[in-house]
Amino acid sequence: MKSEKNGSTRLDYGLAFILFLMFIASAISIYSAQKSGQYHGENFLLKQIIWYGVGAGLIAATITLDSDQLKKISWYTYGFGIFLLILIIVAPESIAPHINGAKSWFKVPAMGSLQPSEFMKIFLIMALANVSSNHHLKNQVKTLQTDFWLLIKLGLVTLLPLALIMQQPDLGTSLVLIAILSGMVIISGVTWKIIVPIFSGMAAFGSLLIYLVLWQPKLLDKYLGVHQYQLGRIYSWVDPYNYQSNEGFQLTKSLLAIGSGQTTGKGLNGREVYLPEGHTDFIFTVIGEEFGFIGSSIVISLFFLLVYHITKIGMDTKNNFYTYLCVGVISMITFHVFQNIGMTIGVLPITGIPLPFISYGGSSLMGNMLGMGLIFSIRYHYKKYMFSTDS
Repeated sequence: MKSEKNGSTRLDYGLAFILFLMFIASAISIYSAQKSGQYHGENFLLKQIIWYGVGAGLIAATITLDSDQLKKISWYTYGFGIFLLILIIVAPESIAPHINGAKSWFKVPAMGSLQPSEFMKIFLIMALANVSSNHHLKNQVKTLQTDFWLLIKLGLVTLLPLALIMQQPDLGTSLVLIAILSGMVIISGVTWKIIVPIFSGMAAFGSLLIYLVLWQPKLLDKYLGVHQYQLGRIYSWVDPYNYQSNEGFQLTKSLLAIGSGQTTGKGLNGREVYLPEGHTDFIFTVIGEEFGFIGSSIVISLFFLLVYHITKIGMDTKNNFYTYLCVGVISMITFHVFQNIGMTIGVLPITGIPLPFISYGGSSLMGNMLGMGLIFSIRYHYKKYMFSTDS
């Protein structure tokens, strides 16, 4: 027996309310950051409000697409994302300038800049969800061979955008793509006989790399051509106060600001520690200094509610494609939050990853809102059946 719902009751008002609270937190934080920083008269708060409006439009457009339509366009959007990533590499400096050592943005008249890799994250999630759901439809009986084949397909789909983004170079976004792939692999049904050795190997390789960087940098120079001065960001993370005049400046200032906020913070516009670009990647530092542990905990709780809400949606739907979309979006947001907050408090290295929905940035916000559009679409289109497990 099918339960029918009209359009208004199929809208996810819970998710909309969480995003509204994110908007409020973003607006307050950016307002304070630009009031106490040196921003040459730019109104980043107004721009962020406009980007939120554009993001709402993306959600409205995406919500009209059901699972079959999303599947059909997934390879077109993936191909379009690859095209943009190639174009940004070959484009002249007048169109795609180097900013902070990376060629990751297009200059767009009246918009400022556009970062294709932010959209590629969502396009990759759609493509991986398509691959996984189609694989299980065609292979009802699971074997080691079919699991290996699925793993190879997922890896190849991820490898192309990963390689192009590393060419920019953009390590932060590359790590996000790896996080998305990891989440998809874990939930895809691939046997742990394959997953455990692969992830163990990755962990061992990562541990070896950290050991070489910290204690045997000469071996990296000798065999890989990686010079010690190129590892300044890693050293500044491990011992920021010995590098506070250059690579460790942002981290030491961030630690000082968050620590000085204590429990309740210094209040709105109460910042005393100057931190460049506090409205973007280090927006959590602004929150920690002005609103303290309590304000920081509220923001973290919003992300917990968001991930919990998407998880619940993924578990409710019986459509595998929808489930994989939810897993991809959760993996992306979770990695962003852990990495961004981790780098502001010195737990993780600085990689230039923004805090989703809170940091200023049109491309980042639109990419995340497009991901939310997928979740709104799932809630809008899937139907619940009473006395049945199918939908």
